[in-house]
Amino acid sequence: MLERDPAAMSSDSYGRRATERRRGAAALMAAVGAGITLGSEPRAARERLEEELRSTLRARSVILRDEPAPLLAPNTLCFDVPFGYGDGRARLEILFETPRPLDEWSCQVIEAATQLAAMILELERATGRLMSGVRRQADGAAPLIGSSEAIRRVRERIERVAATDFTILIEGESGSGKELVARQVHELSRRRRGPFVAVNCAAIVETLLEAELFGIEDRTATGVRGRRGKFEHAHDGTLFLDEVSDLSAAAQAKLLRAIQDFSIERVGGYGTRRVNTRIVVATNRPLAGLVADGRFRMDLYYRLIGVEVQVPPLRERRADVVELAQYFLERHRGFRTLQLSQAAVDALLAYHWPGNVRELERVIERAVALAGSDRLEVDDLPPALLTGYEHIILPSIRRQDTMREWAARYARLVLERCQNNKRRACRELGISYHTLQGHLRYGARPRGLSSGPQ
Repeated sequence: MLERDPAAMSSDSYGRRATERRRGAAALMAAVGAGITLGSEPRAARERLEEELRSTLRARSVILRDEPAPLLAPNTLCFDVPFGYGDGRARLEILFETPRPLDEWSCQVIEAATQLAAMILELERATGRLMSGVRRQADGAAPLIGSSEAIRRVRERIERVAATDFTILIEGESGSGKELVARQVHELSRRRRGPFVAVNCAAIVETLLEAELFGIEDRTATGVRGRRGKFEHAHDGTLFLDEVSDLSAAAQAKLLRAIQDFSIERVGGYGTRRVNTRIVVATNRPLAGLVADGRFRMDLYYRLIGVEVQVPPLRERRADVVELAQYFLERHRGFRTLQLSQAAVDALLAYHWPGNVRELERVIERAVALAGSDRLEVDDLPPALLTGYEHIILPSIRRQDTMREWAARYARLVLERCQNNKRRACRELGISYHTLQGHLRYGARPRGLSSGPQ
């Protein structure tokens, strides 16, 4: 039970306080309602409760804390929340500008707020489980499709590192599926019921980076409302920091502190906050080279390496290209059904895929939208993808070249590579000298002339 201060109650303030009490209780109840409707952010209700209670009590800040707290700032009052959560009991921390007694009205509001806070924490836990299942069903991203040896090694690595809580470094080219690897690590870990928060470090403005990652306290600047950072949003879950190599030197120093201590300090805050967050970082550039060039902190680098996952580019696992293409076609079967022609398969396999899986996905989407029949032909693929194929294979198909014409053309190419040394060319081709001579004579003969008995 909270201690009331009778001196704080007066008859002339009772009517005004009664009106404010009704308005404050309605605002607090609305915060719980927001937690039920705002399914996209399970912790939205917590922020609403903190903001409404801060405004109602005219406090400097209000924090619903569900983890062990750091040293409290002066003029902070703590109130237990009847809910066992995290490493210790949850509680409300209310920071006032100056010391002041609590009147009857304030005590009633705080008692109601602690009950609502318990409901919100339960909503967070239940909604987090529900949204985790919905994300797994509705996420349009491709899983790690493929049967090649390279992708099997990646899956085995994921299963091993997912069983730990260690920080993970994922390296791979853009579009190769680094975020998919991070999501699978999360889904296979004990944190799978918690949130998965993805942050593209390259897309955050440097001046807003600290507030975006670590949060900001209310009234830090004119017109600024307090909010949680990505580290706090990922509490009990996984924080995925993509393109970490693009962080500035100052941002790298702040990230190092967070990874070392698993605690963060909001912009304008008085103390650190413990976070129970697993950190997964990714980069499309090898960090070792950036360290050698002085563009990445060595101490942060050694904090990140040790538990790495290398995602191979698509050109190093060409055996998965057709399987991935079939997967993307199947995803759009509700719109239309397409089959891959053999010529289209050959063109897909011949391409070097600089954009990796992301580029293949867009190529299939283009074909689904523009294909003129129920078979995906070479002409349905983008011209850039047919470089080489378009100039070598397509003309031969249209001319209806025979296998012997192809063999003669290839024999001449090998002979040229061998600097016209026919003995060496025979060894590379695995044929006899007389067979090579036959290919060369056939290739030199104008097409359409008979060569006599074979």
